Amino acid sequence: MKRKVLRWIVILFCIALVAVQFLRPDRTNPPVDPTKDFAAVQVADTSIAALLRRSCYDCHSDETRWPWYTNVAPVSWLVADDVHTGRRHVNFSIWGKYPPGRRARSLDDIHEQITSGNMPLPKYLMLHPDARLTQAERESLVAWADRERQRLGDE
Repeated sequence: MKRKVLRWIVILFCIALVAVQFLRPDRTNPPVDPTKDFAAVQVADTSIAALLRRSCYDCHSDETRWPWYTNVAPVSWLVADDVHTGRRHVNFSIWGKYPPGRRARSLDDIHEQITSGNMPLPKYLMLHPDARLTQAERESLVAWADRERQRLGDE
C-alpha cells in the first residue's frame, strides 16, 4: 500500500514539474540605446567599465545573458525576479537617462553593496564564478563610486 501511494506521489510530482514549465517569466531584454549606456556617459576608465560589465550587467542592465537554466522552472522564476529587481535598483543600460540625483544615490548604493559584500549576489556567483570580485577590484570600484559621487555633488 505504501509503495502504491509513493508511486502516485512521484507521478503527481513529475506531472506538476512538467506543468510549471508552461508558466514562463518575462525574460526579455529591452532595446538598448548605446548612447545612454553607462560606458558612454559616465566618467570611468575602461577597467571600471569592464568590472561592471563582467560582474553586474547580467542583473543590472538590459543586456542580460539568459543561460539555458533560465528556461527551467522554478529556477527561471528566481532568476527573472533577480534581474527585474536588479534593473529596478540600477540599470546601467539607461544610466544616461538618470538625473544627477538618481546617479548619486545609485553610486552610494554601489558603494554600500560592494563594501558589505552583498553584491554580486552569492547565489549568482555559484553559477558565475567569473563575476567574483577580488578585494582589489572591490576597493577599485568603491573608490571610483566615491569619486564619482563627489564629482556629481560638485556639479
